[in-house]
Amino acid sequence: MRIAVLSDVHANLAALEAVLGHAQSQGVIDAVWCLGDVVGYGPQPRECIARVRELGALTVAGNHDRAGTGKMGTAEFNPDAARAAHWTMGQLTPDEQSYLDALPEVLFEGEFTLVHGTLRWPIWEYLYSYEAARAHLERQQSPFSLVGHTHVPMLVLEGAEFPQGCEMYYLEDGTKVKLSRERRMVINPGGVGQPRDGDPRAAYAIFDTEDETITLHRVEYDIAATQRLMEAARLPRWLIERLALGR
Repeated sequence: MRIAVLSDVHANLAALEAVLGHAQSQGVIDAVWCLGDVVGYGPQPRECIARVRELGALTVAGNHDRAGTGKMGTAEFNPDAARAAHWTMGQLTPDEQSYLDALPEVLFEGEFTLVHGTLRWPIWEYLYSYEAARAHLERQQSPFSLVGHTHVPMLVLEGAEFPQGCEMYYLEDGTKVKLSRERRMVINPGGVGQPRDGDPRAAYAIFDTEDETITLHRVEYDIAATQRLMEAARLPRWLIERLALGR
């Protein structure tokens, strides 16, 4: 099987369609796993929800999915993110809100645990630091886990040989990670709709169950088209500009 692993679509349909098209060009995609934040920031929350549902994607909740329905407050969001969340809330139908509200915070699929943030704080904590990585790994009962939220492609390896008890590695375009059950592993496929590693191309990964590999991919998409839709929706200027910067 070949599984497309996506995260942080953020209501950016052009980016979502670009990664789906790229994934299909590489071969048959048998399933899609989505690590949260289908909505938030971007101009097409309804369209992205519809597409994810159409795909039958195995999906966990992110903080913007919760904020976009009012299930979680925005007091701790920055002003631009809060404004976009309130705009999103006004766009969604009751059915779409119910879909997002029903998303679980953690899912288990075979040897994988899926979560948006970390297992310590599933919809909010960023897995950026060694301390957060260790706390996550302590709670990880499966050999592998997949996380999102940071919008940065990353591999975390547990190991007593590392001074911090684990090590973190940035994943470049085309990097293939061979899965190993000798140590617990965490993989972040990066952000589809709003990358934050200085590369504006959409990021996602493909899990090949036969080869037991996960490969990171970057894909060009029509950033300007999404920016025009954001301008028409009067979304915050910084959210529009940052798409072209990958920040």
